[in-house]
Amino acid sequence: MSKILFVVSAATNWTLADGTQHPTGFWAEELLAPYRLFTEAGDTVEFATPGGVAPVADEASLAPEMNDGNDVRPELDAIDALKQPLNLSDVALDDYDAVFYPGGHGPMEDLAVDATSGKLIADTLAAGKPVAIVCHGPAALLPARDENGDPVVKGRKLTAFSNEEERAGGNADNAKWLLEDRLREDGAELSVGEAWQPNVVVDGDLLTGQNPASSKPLAAELKKRLG
Repeated sequence: MSKILFVVSAATNWTLADGTQHPTGFWAEELLAPYRLFTEAGDTVEFATPGGVAPVADEASLAPEMNDGNDVRPELDAIDALKQPLNLSDVALDDYDAVFYPGGHGPMEDLAVDATSGKLIADTLAAGKPVAIVCHGPAALLPARDENGDPVVKGRKLTAFSNEEERAGGNADNAKWLLEDRLREDGAELSVGEAWQPNVVVDGDLLTGQNPASSKPLAAELKKRLG
């Protein structure tokens, strides 16, 4: 059995270009679908956030229509470890077999500029361990640098929440920056598929999923890698 660290955003708001605070957090499906898959297989999942702050789910992601008609609040409330996550700065990479980043707009606010998270990603990849990241989670790749100081995404194939999907969500015009654009600027070979449809890209030990629909197939790909 494997031990997997989920790195979750601690942000509760996403600051837009006009200074507006857009309520956010992690996206419930992107945490729950992988969590279910791993724990049902007997794997251990632990959580870490910047500062060890208990993360919150984006309220929009809790709507039943976003979860096959189900109320997922009780399921989230039952995950005790999510209420008392590790402080990201205290994480020891040797304790884990893989690292997983769920999305939501939260990572656009904190993980996109978190050097500790960026170093964890770079160190995990350098150690030959898999990193799986979904939707807006790839914002956490932005501060990650390799041993030469280059972006870890430079020349790597990956996917992330697309500009088209951001526009459809109504936030693109007032965003400070768009994730697809920033990753391309850092040299990523980004492959985006049809909006809202599952899309998983694997490049060595870096596994990425485009959107919420990609969270379960991404987790399945990671599980296949871990055995």
